This record gives sequence, C-alpha cells and structure tokens, in this order.
Amino acid sequence: MVAKISTVAPIGFDGAVVEVESDAKNGLPTIQIVGMGNKAVDEAKERVRSAIRNSLLDFPSKKITINLAPAELPKDGAQFDLPIALSILVVSGQLQQHEVEGAVFAGELALDGTLRAIKGAINIAEAARRAGYKKLFLPTINAQQASLIDNIEVIGTTNLKQLFLHLKQESLISPHIFDVTRTTKSSSLAPHLDDILGQEQAKRALVIATAGRHNILLNGPPGAGKTMLAKTLTNLLPDLTIDEKIAATKLHSIAGEIDGNILDERPFRAPHHTASQIALTGGGNKPRPGEISLAHLGVLFLDELPEYSRSSLEALRQPLEDKQIAISRANGRIVYPADFMLVATMNPCPCGYYGDTVKECSCSTSQILNYQRKLSGPLLDRIDLIVNVSRTPNDTLLVTHTETKTQHANAKKDINQSILLQRNRYNSSIKYNGNLSSREISTSLSIDSAAKQLLASATDKLHLSARSYFKIIKVAQTIADLEQAPSIATHHISEALQYRQQTT
Repeated sequence: MVAKISTVAPIGFDGAVVEVESDAKNGLPTIQIVGMGNKAVDEAKERVRSAIRNSLLDFPSKKITINLAPAELPKDGAQFDLPIALSILVVSGQLQQHEVEGAVFAGELALDGTLRAIKGAINIAEAARRAGYKKLFLPTINAQQASLIDNIEVIGTTNLKQLFLHLKQESLISPHIFDVTRTTKSSSLAPHLDDILGQEQAKRALVIATAGRHNILLNGPPGAGKTMLAKTLTNLLPDLTIDEKIAATKLHSIAGEIDGNILDERPFRAPHHTASQIALTGGGNKPRPGEISLAHLGVLFLDELPEYSRSSLEALRQPLEDKQIAISRANGRIVYPADFMLVATMNPCPCGYYGDTVKECSCSTSQILNYQRKLSGPLLDRIDLIVNVSRTPNDTLLVTHTETKTQHANAKKDINQSILLQRNRYNSSIKYNGNLSSREISTSLSIDSAAKQLLASATDKLHLSARSYFKIIKVAQTIADLEQAPSIATHHISEALQYRQQTT
C-alpha cells in the first residue's frame, strides 16, 4: 500500500501542490526521502521519527521510502515534516487513507511532536484553494494568517497527537475564524503633516505623490526636514484593501518576516545605503523577496539616495517601470511583484549646503558635479516629482501655534477622495494615476485644448523625454483629482511642470 498526503511547496510568490507518497517494506528500518528535497527536507526523517514516538504513536520497523512528487520541482523548507509524518502513520495502518483525503497539511515538527511556525502560510492556503482543496491543517500560530483566504477551512493544531485524534474523530478541533481585531498597525507613531512647521511646497508634493502613487525625490540641506516629511507618508497612505492585504502578506510571509499576523498597513521599507543590490532587488542562493518587493503596495524610502551604490540604483530602473522583478537562476525563474512608491531624499552636494542661505558650501565645483552625477538621467527620468526642500526660517520655528491643526486630516481626506475617483475611473482597486500606461492615458484621461498646447510648448522648450511627457500628464491628473476637477486644465499642467524642470 502506498500512502498519499497532499501539501504545498511555496514557489516564489505562489505555491505548487506536492504529493507526499510513502511506501513501507520489510527490511532494515530506515527512511529514504527522494524527490529533489533540500537539506531541511532530508533532515525531516529524524524529526519525524522522534515526533511520532514522543506523540505516543508507533513508528514502523520497516524500510520506508518517501517520494515528494513531482520530482522535478525543488522542495525547500521544513513544512514537509507534518505530511511526511502523516504518510508514515497511514502506511503503518494507524490512520486510514480516507481520513486524510481532500485536505492539505503543512507544518514543521519539533522532536516532542509540537508544531512550529512555517513561512508562507497564506501562500499555501491560496495555492490549496486554487487547486480545489477545502481543508488546510497547519500550525496554530499560522492559522490567523491563512484564514484570510476565503473558501477554504483552516484548522490550526498545536501538535501531532492533537491532529491525529482529530483525524480519528476522537477529539475534534474547531476551524479557525479570522479575527478582525488582531492588528499590527503602528503608523500612529509616525509624524503627521501638522508636526512639520513650514515646508508647504514639500507637503503639497507629498500629498500629490500619495494620492496618485507617484515617485518623489526631496532635495535639500541637512536638517531641513526631508526625512521627517517622508515618514509622514505612513499616516497619509490609504488603508489596504483585502486583496492588497493578501498580496503584501504573502511577500512578507515567504520572507519570514511575519509568522501568524496579517500585514494591516502599507509597508514602509527604509534600507540603509550600504544595502547590497541583492538585498534591494531580491535573490540569493535561496531566492527571497528583496526590499523592493517587501515594499510592494507601500513605500520604499531611500534616504541619501546618492550614497547607495551605482549598481543598486541602476537595478531599480526596470522594477520602477514594470512594477515587478524577475530573478533568474539555473533551476528556474521567479517573479516577485514590486509595485512600490519610491520616496527618496538627497543633499545637493557632499557637504550638504550647496545653495543654502545660512551655511556656506565647502565643496568644489567638481565635487558637486561628481556627487550629482551619481544619479543617472534614466533613473531621474523615472521620478515623477522632484522638490527642493529649503531650511525653515527661525521665525517660523519660534512661533507658538495655539490653533487646532487640521492640515493632516484635510490632506488625508483629499487623498482618499482622489483615490476613490481613480478607482471609479479605472474600475480597479489597485490602479492609480502613477502606474498608468501611455495607452491608458490616451483612453482614460481628459485634457482640455489649452492644457495640451501648454504641455506641447513645455516639452519642446525643456527637451522633455517621452517618459517625462507622460509623467507630467499623470501628475496633472492627480492634481485635478485632488480638486475634483472633471479634466486636466492649464494650471494642473503648470504645477506638474514645476516638479519636472529640475530633471533636465
């Protein structure tokens, strides 16, 4: 008799169903695992042996062969422990095949039989549902995350013996119900626009960038408030939709950054400038999502942009355009989503004070030019808004403000109304002005004749690229949406142009 247990192997952003087959024959009592498993899978035989015995179940004294099918699919991780253990219990007659059919099992076993958290629980749940399975058994700590996927019954279990008794109908475990009160939100700790004195132009640009998911670069001297301005985005960004929660949680789960929780707020990733290209884009011997994918549907904040390595910055060009990153290896190709909003800051020169009204710059002309050349033209061309952030005057800082501050609340209201307009216009909950294609711009947006003439004239005079041309239209549309305007007018184009002239 051959026992068969279904499980799922996370593959990149998704997962594939794997059949764990076990066969027991007379011979020396050994376990052999075949089917292209990695070292963690090969070590499962010792964990499984101890877990079965310490759960007061019988481990057969036979030669056991375990096959992970399909054989050509690489298997990585310890989530195969549980299905391997169950297949041995079936092949030894302690469980019946019909008791484990129609369900997917995944979990890492400790030596005493308890189940430990696994990576990619929500990916496993989604792949199982897509394959037509109705039940999923996995560690209790992962049940909350997996239960975000509908149309599949998620049952969390703490140990092998508890699951065994459930399958034998001796002590049933209740299915996990998604708990909407569990949250991981921390954005209340981030600054608000009301906390920042002055910087009205930069605040305006941040509101535009947030409303349309446009990339933005803040350029100014040290201490001007660039980093604090960028961090206000955590409180300005709209709430995640259910589909967005699933997508973001899947990426963070397979990266091992969360166990049983759901990502309740948009990611805000801020890698240090010493981060390698692989850390930013993803990859490695065991491919995992990089910072650009972990920032999917959220913000990638790069502080002091020119300090990052040239190779790391140039690697951002393709995902900024395609909203995904493809990682190719000898054994396959993995595609991770990377639809992030780039928010970057920089100083105008190495010392930081070029053009400052208070402190004199100590850099030579060649130093300033070399510093600014670290950002290539193609990279800057992919940034929608470039804003100069100047030092806030002392008289503004010293004024005592006693009035009620409503700037942040009003900005968030305008952003949400603008996003609602975009969702209705594009009939999508994930489409924003910032990621429109040139074809979508021509079919979905309305520009009056005077605005078209102004844009054509500016394109000729400023020698704008085709990409810049379309980015101006997208930014102008967001400005129009913030005003609830029916079409793009000349003043919308004029304001959008203010944020592009510095890239030429």
